[in-house]
Amino acid sequence: MLRRTSLASSLTAALVSGSLLLGAPACAAVPAGGPSPDAPRQQVQLADAESVLAISIDGMSVAAVRKLGRKQLPNLYRFMRAGASTTNARTEREMTVTLPNHTGMVTGRRIEAATGGHGVTWNDDRPTPSTVQAAAGHDVASVFTAVDAAGGSTALFAAKTKFSLWQRSWPAAIDRTTINANNSALVDQLVADLDQDRDFRFLHLSPPDVAGHAHGWMSKPYLRAVRQSDALVGRVVKAVNADPARRAGTTILLTSDHGGHGPSHDNARLLDNYRVVFMARGAAVDRGVDLYAINPTYKNPGTRRTVYGMKRPPVRNGMIANLALDLLDLPAVEGSEFDVQMDLRLTALN
Repeated sequence: MLRRTSLASSLTAALVSGSLLLGAPACAAVPAGGPSPDAPRQQVQLADAESVLAISIDGMSVAAVRKLGRKQLPNLYRFMRAGASTTNARTEREMTVTLPNHTGMVTGRRIEAATGGHGVTWNDDRPTPSTVQAAAGHDVASVFTAVDAAGGSTALFAAKTKFSLWQRSWPAAIDRTTINANNSALVDQLVADLDQDRDFRFLHLSPPDVAGHAHGWMSKPYLRAVRQSDALVGRVVKAVNADPARRAGTTILLTSDHGGHGPSHDNARLLDNYRVVFMARGAAVDRGVDLYAINPTYKNPGTRRTVYGMKRPPVRNGMIANLALDLLDLPAVEGSEFDVQMDLRLTALN
């Protein structure tokens, strides 16, 4: 792992020398369509992190988190008490399904390619389009390519084979890809990887989604799967905290791709489907704060689905990419839209 000063300075040096090749999947100094290089940042700089771990719990509904509560989800509620969070974040607007929303998380883009999105509209292992770039019809950068361009290391741990799309799309930027449908074993593999020097890791956990499709959202098996996911998150946090230096240098982000209602989650107009959690904890994060309370430029949407381009948008799961890069003191993902100004705060204004 390169420390933040090394990551930032290596990227700056490459840009100045012109050694970043045109057309390569690299992160630009200023995102396309974003502010000029001389424009001031619109927020007080987040404290830097040495490593960011993003966790997505597939299909975890806010209704389940609220119903089970602190006693049955001790790790998630401890996560919220230890950091900044909301239980009223939003998915992508167009679709509330797994692969499109997760691809939004790592690219910072909406789904619809015609309006600047990543173009991933399918949710299976189809061979074509074979990459995100093929779906969009042009180059699409990601948090992985941004970290890689700065000389950092990344890893992906996923419980569904469809995530192989990311390895095909950014093969040089993801240093390790592990796909394992056994979520407990997958967490074991991630925990073992914590000894490696990595700047960004993405962990996908699938129990709630699997149980929801098999038995229905909010069924007893589904709620049991949410509790299982809580235990898995607890194992990850415990492993991060086991080493004092790692604990001090790691920020953990947590969200979901969608919720669910009855037997499915496909209807993007249902609150149970488009409402998700968004959480962060670590040395760079205030304790026990509500994300909307400390972010006046973002607005709690209530029960509204919301649209893109709002003056005061809701927190979205697609903010994972640029929030992670902000924590790593790197520029936003080239061509991204969500949190492109890097003004989503994790600490209250002084």
